[in-house]
Amino acid sequence: MLEEMGVRVFDPRSCGRTAVTSPAPPRPAAAMADVRPAGSMQAPVPIPVEVVAAAPRATSEVDALGWDELQQAVAEWANARGRRAVFGIGDPRPDWLCIGEPPVEDEERESLPFAGDAGKLLDNMLAAVGAGRRKGAYLTNVLKCRLPQDRSLEAEEVAQSLAFLRRQVALLQPRVILVMGRFAVQAVLQNNEPPGRLRGQVHRFEGVPVVVTFHPALLLRTPADKGRAWADLCLARSLLLEAP
Repeated sequence: MLEEMGVRVFDPRSCGRTAVTSPAPPRPAAAMADVRPAGSMQAPVPIPVEVVAAAPRATSEVDALGWDELQQAVAEWANARGRRAVFGIGDPRPDWLCIGEPPVEDEERESLPFAGDAGKLLDNMLAAVGAGRRKGAYLTNVLKCRLPQDRSLEAEEVAQSLAFLRRQVALLQPRVILVMGRFAVQAVLQNNEPPGRLRGQVHRFEGVPVVVTFHPALLLRTPADKGRAWADLCLARSLLLEAP
């Protein structure tokens, strides 16, 4: 994957310590395997973006829940909608928190975010900056269950999922957040600007620095964007290097 992007495995000196919108990519290396899209790979489900601006902040007991209680609450909420919860996976004390789009069918079936080829590509991207699901990173979705195919997303569902997400952030205490995909970006940042206009900047969610980047499923369909995704990873990594 990095060979196609024209970059090498992460070297802190290659990213520098200053956040820029278009850093020069490092040199190529073949340490990360290329992941190519399978014919059955699902793209994230398109969602009307107007619900983002309409979503209120949920007021509930979520902010007082511990980790196990939060998982149970998410499972019950998804079950009430006839769905299987997709809570998250990874290091419980991560440097990186990756937030993706609403779950697709494969993710629901496995109860895992970033399943399939998109997940393999994300694993390779994280490995290039010295992180992974086992150590250093936690992966989750902006919504905690797959959306029904026969109706639009309701503002209450966005608000409740964001309440769950905020509690995850409070408990995980990540050092940097990668938000991946159009709907995830707009829901987390409460900003309906196209994600392309929000890249290359440092945003905040619950006090944590946020970097906007592409969803790996999109990168599988548009490999030309991998170089820009690497620049986003470098920006996020520079924030970790600059942190006390």
